[in-house]
Amino acid sequence: MIAIIDYGVGNLFSLQSSLRMIGEDAAVTADPETIRRAERLILPGVGAFGDAREKLARTGLDALVCEQAGRGKPLMGICLGMQMLFERSFEFGEHAGLGLIPGDVVDMTPLIGPGLKVPHIGWNALQIKTPAHPLLAGVREGDCVYFVHSFCATRCDESVIATAEYGAPLTAAVARGNVIGCQFHPEKSGAVGLDILRAFCAIGG
Repeated sequence: MIAIIDYGVGNLFSLQSSLRMIGEDAAVTADPETIRRAERLILPGVGAFGDAREKLARTGLDALVCEQAGRGKPLMGICLGMQMLFERSFEFGEHAGLGLIPGDVVDMTPLIGPGLKVPHIGWNALQIKTPAHPLLAGVREGDCVYFVHSFCATRCDESVIATAEYGAPLTAAVARGNVIGCQFHPEKSGAVGLDILRAFCAIGG
């Protein structure tokens, strides 16, 4: 069973529907025991980093997610959920992340240069940096996925497994052991996104 962490941020049921579409048992839950029993965890998120991080801490689920990841359980962060895996975010101030992957989350505007809209919304091609990573087993260079974000992960080169070009190569997917992050939304990325979710579900704990 896959536990989709529910801490009051975002619509989680499209993700649950996508997982069920590929034959996976997925529960949207804030129950600690259900999370402990789960074989895999997904940390979603939309909105502002500081607000989401505070809500996660208020539930006590931040410590539980870190505990379970520390025990080797596969964990995937999606969009803002991915950003929270890092050490710090500089979105409207400085906020501590979960610290599961080294790196910072910063405003993309100075990185991409003039002429491109922020937030970055839409389909972009993946540039694969680590072809052997199991998350990308069903992905080909240039496959497109769906993004919605204004901030991006930096100082994390050792963990980057895919980027997307948007005025600059932006971090699209990261992995550090059993901890994985996707800046894009697999559940909104059609067949490619479903293949990525299938690959995550095949990664052993």
